[in-house]
Amino acid sequence: MHKDQAAALRVLASKAAPRRSINQHCRVIVVASGKGGVGKTNIAVNLALAWAKRGLRVGILDADMGLANVDLILGLNPRCNLSHVMSGERTLQEVLLTGPGGLKIIAGGSGVAELADIEQHQLDRFIDSLAELDNTLDLLLIDTGAGISRTVLSFALASHEVLVVATPDPISLTDAYGLIKVLAMRNHDAVLQVIVNMCEDDRSGIEVFNRLHSVSLRFLSRELSFAGYVPRDPMVQRAVRELRPFYLVYPRCKAALAIDRVADQLLSVNRDEADNGLKPKAADGLGGITGLFRKMLHLIRQ
Repeated sequence: MHKDQAAALRVLASKAAPRRSINQHCRVIVVASGKGGVGKTNIAVNLALAWAKRGLRVGILDADMGLANVDLILGLNPRCNLSHVMSGERTLQEVLLTGPGGLKIIAGGSGVAELADIEQHQLDRFIDSLAELDNTLDLLLIDTGAGISRTVLSFALASHEVLVVATPDPISLTDAYGLIKVLAMRNHDAVLQVIVNMCEDDRSGIEVFNRLHSVSLRFLSRELSFAGYVPRDPMVQRAVRELRPFYLVYPRCKAALAIDRVADQLLSVNRDEADNGLKPKAADGLGGITGLFRKMLHLIRQ
């Protein structure tokens, strides 16, 4: 990348995202879905790449124990995951993979479940390593499994920000509402954002969100935020077959352009909070990666 291009990206990032003060932690967004097959991981990976392109330091934790495939989409082959950190065989920094655009990838594997049973000294060491990661990233996406398993809910209930991926399929909407219902009842302070994937166009995406939002307001008295939509695009499946992210290999395709809009929309939410004198997400001493994992461990051990 030429020096002038790098400088331009840094300027863009400074305008798009709020500056982190010395007391602020990494912003953490948990990505979840009510059911599988909605393109959740594809959304998470390509969204992370869009933020990395904007000059942000971005990481993604693959916390899907059943179908961990962040590495597949990125064409990577991780040899270690969180379980190796738990056992003391590797440090967290040693299991970090570097992907396109400097994206940092952490393979979760069985290590996510093992967190509930590790000894206190192992836990202390792990939390210390998270504190270091907290200072080196601006944004961490946690790609959870589909549905409402105990592990998925532990992450989602511990997070201040959850991005729910849904599609126009009626079953997807029903299951997305089921997930939102649990979060609305048990995580009162969370910002619940919805992204509609595989829709026909912007009108369809907005209609799907409005349906979900209307039901949430009526039965849960809970506001939802519309993060945007990603249209159905044959380039997405082509990229999956090539084991490469569509945002990189087909940057002008409809899905990639939509991801850019979603990336800017989600950044503007955090910027608006800062501009209005509100505390940006994960900006307090209990926030960030360390704070989320402490809350998550408390929930999963109950």
